[in-house]
Amino acid sequence: MKLVIAIVQDKDSNRLSNALIKDGFRATKLASTGGFLKAGNTTFMIGIEDERVSDVMQVIRSNCKVRDQLVTPVTPMGGTTDSYIPFPVEVQVGGAAVFVVPVERFEHY
Repeated sequence: MKLVIAIVQDKDSNRLSNALIKDGFRATKLASTGGFLKAGNTTFMIGIEDERVSDVMQVIRSNCKVRDQLVTPVTPMGGTTDSYIPFPVEVQVGGAAVFVVPVERFEHY
């Protein structure tokens, strides 16, 4: 058995949740916040049999898309801010960060 932990952008959360349900995967959703953009994410925790990991990975891959977004960097922490003029930069956001970890024991009551 494996535990799949998928961290996805909030924009992809509902689409992924619906796709997981449609394909018969049970998941727990947790609200989370990314450290770089300080934006909302959703973390899915999915307990799955070893032989179905590739199936759930395909559902995640199909429903979580990378997109470009303009962000303004935060003010630097040190030094003076008098000469600091933030310019928006384009970064890639979205997609999914997925961890697959072995489960030593699972019980359901």
